[in-house]
Order: sequence, then structure tokens, then C-alpha cells
Amino acid sequence: MSSFDAAALKTKTFDSDGVEIAYLDVGAGEPILLIHGFASSKAVNWVHTGWVELLVKAGRRVIAIDNRGHGESEKLYDTEQYGAPIMAEDAYRLLDHLKIEKADVMGYSMGTRISAFLTMNHPERVRRVIFGGLGYGMIKGVGASEPIAEALEAESIDDVSDPVGRAFRKFAEQTRSDRMALATCIRSARQKIHAQDVARITCPVLVAVGTRDDIAGSAADLASLIPKARVLDIPDRDHMLAVGDKVYKQGVLDFLSQPVAS
Repeated sequence: MSSFDAAALKTKTFDSDGVEIAYLDVGAGEPILLIHGFASSKAVNWVHTGWVELLVKAGRRVIAIDNRGHGESEKLYDTEQYGAPIMAEDAYRLLDHLKIEKADVMGYSMGTRISAFLTMNHPERVRRVIFGGLGYGMIKGVGASEPIAEALEAESIDDVSDPVGRAFRKFAEQTRSDRMALATCIRSARQKIHAQDVARITCPVLVAVGTRDDIAGSAADLASLIPKARVLDIPDRDHMLAVGDKVYKQGVLDFLSQPVAS
């Protein structure tokens, strides 16, 4: 087990094709790259929930990225500069920047879509991948984005009636996010992922979804499409609460402890 030094959680940045991207790099051992969800950040998704400390103490080198438009990364206001495939290239360039040939990857929600594109487009760089907070919604979609964008742009949360939009507006306010950058991000084109696309993923996959998550879609239905996938049900957790759950954490540690054929 490695010791955890919270003082080592210093944000670093690098240039990703002209966009400044922030990240953490802490611990030693086999690397794992963490990719957070929409309106979140490396701190909110992974540090405050205890994931970084857990993984470092488990003997891992933990790299956590702030997606463009989020956290401490550069804020952009052109929809053409967003989208999961583009954000996956930021993650790919971060691995290049750190000279990491191959890493385990864990995404949550939007971060899972990004992780999927990273795994599909650069399979040689991903040892195994955890798809957190997103099941078959990866294939069928997770609902309209415009109500969320409008909620983020509203003058006040009191003006927001759409329940999903209101939830994201509240979350964005809690995380002190740049709401206009987030609205631009969620309006960007969502490149579809088809069943035949995920069927091409040959590395081990863990699909982890809360049993009360009404956003993610079925974990079992997504896993059934992927040759080496298995399901982790996170009991009695919804989309917002599953990310820090102890069952999720233990399931991921168990998954990461399994040998991977070279």
C-alpha cells in the first residue's frame, strides 16, 4: 500500500492542440486515468469522493483530467470545440504528454462516453476500462440537451422548471462552474456510438451503474454488447450518488486486481 499525501494534489497543465488542459498526477505504480462527468471536475468527481486517495493507497499512479470547459481547464464558447471524440483526444494527448504507453481508464457519465471514444480510437493505449454511470444510454442517448443548456443560461435557478435542467443548474452552482461554457459543451454535436462500435472493444470492461440511476440506461444491456465486459450494480444509488459509493469502489479495486493478458 502507498501512503497518500494530500499536499501532492497540485494541478498541472499542458497544451492540448492549443487548449490548456489541467490535470492531477499523483502516486506511483500502474497508471489509471480518471475522466469526470458533465459539469463536474477532477476535484469534485474524484478527489472529494475519495477515489484519488483510495487508488493511490492501492498502489496506483492516478492521473485525473479536467475536461475542456470544466474545472481548471480552459473555457471555450464554440460548440465546434467540444464533443466526446474531441475531449477523448485531450485524454490521449495527456497520456502522450506524460509518456504513458498504456493505462487503465475510468470515466463517469459524460466521462464514460469520452472513455469509450478513447478506447475505440486508441485501443493500444487502454489496458482496461471502467464505464461508470452510463449503461445502454451510451447507445440510445440520455435525453435532450437543450433544457439543460437553457437551465444553465437562465438568470436564476428560480426561472428553471425542467427537473433535469434544474438539477444540473444546481450542481453547476455548487461546483462554481462556468455555466456558459457548460451550456456550449452540452450543445455540441453528440457523435453516436453504435452497438457495433462498442463490440470492437477487446480489453476488459466493467460497467458500473446505480440501481436507481434513471439517466444511465441498463448496465447489463451495454455489457452484453462487449466481449469482455461485466456488470457492477451499485445498489440503491442514483446517478449523482453512485460515484462515491463503497460498493462501486470495492468493485473497481477487484476489477483492477485481475490480471490482463498481454
